[in-house]
Amino acid sequence: MPDSKQKSESKLNSMSPEEYKSIAKKHEPPSNILKNCLKAFLVGGLICVIGQGIQQFFMSVFHMNTKEASNPTVAVLILISVILTSFGVYDKIAQWAGAGTAVPVTGFANSMCSAALEHRAEGLVLGVGASMFKLAGSVIVFGTVAAFIIGIIYALLGIGGGH
Repeated sequence: MPDSKQKSESKLNSMSPEEYKSIAKKHEPPSNILKNCLKAFLVGGLICVIGQGIQQFFMSVFHMNTKEASNPTVAVLILISVILTSFGVYDKIAQWAGAGTAVPVTGFANSMCSAALEHRAEGLVLGVGASMFKLAGSVIVFGTVAAFIIGIIYALLGIGGGH
């Protein structure tokens, strides 16, 4: 005689995708879109304000201009993101803030670090390296292709290049 778990698994397997979606929709917790957008805006804005503060620090303490302070600012934001990811803090912030933590530099660093941490048991090359660059590869290719296309458009329109 099948137990209740086997019966429910059998019922799920015989369900059509439409039936499953309707049942899942009924049990899905309601989401407050305005609240989620506000949290994402606040956290994303806070990350940007922190970045601006770091850039101002480099400009005032090390007497850098905006362009010179940009690279060390990005490096510090990446370092902070990786440290917070390693301690599990960034993921908790992301669960609360949602898309707000997807600010490009910190979100990408979090994704790379998470992949590395998740697959570290598989070894440095096949685990950490391969998993990190599954994500990074697509982003780097997209960025390179997009920059190439924008460069061609700029060249055709005669924009920039006047050094």
